Amino acid sequence: MPDHPRLTPRLRLKLDQDIALGPGKAQLLEAIADSHSISAAAKHLGMSYRRAWLLVDTMNQCFRNPLVQTATGGRQGGGAELSELGHHVLGLYRRYEQRLLNCPELGELEQLIQPGSSNTLHKTQTE
Repeated sequence: MPDHPRLTPRLRLKLDQDIALGPGKAQLLEAIADSHSISAAAKHLGMSYRRAWLLVDTMNQCFRNPLVQTATGGRQGGGAELSELGHHVLGLYRRYEQRLLNCPELGELEQLIQPGSSNTLHKTQTE
């Protein structure tokens, strides 16, 4: 166990006022890639279909081309899949996250954190 707390950065990429991509949207993209369904991805992540659809819509509008392609329901049922761009953007985002986790500045910031401060902050916030 390290002698200092581990900081966890959360990478959010904003385009004007919209969050084009962040941790939750990346998880949603992964769940859509796995399930081929926005509905199933939403259920897996514990969110409503409407919320998932709004997140997909925001991502699709922020990038030059859609990250998620959908097919309307019918006899064969609908579906969703990541576009080639969607796979590429998700890969870039995950690599960027890893670089952030491994950057020396994060380690230096961790060294400056008060030992035990995480437990103290959590206890104070819940009392």
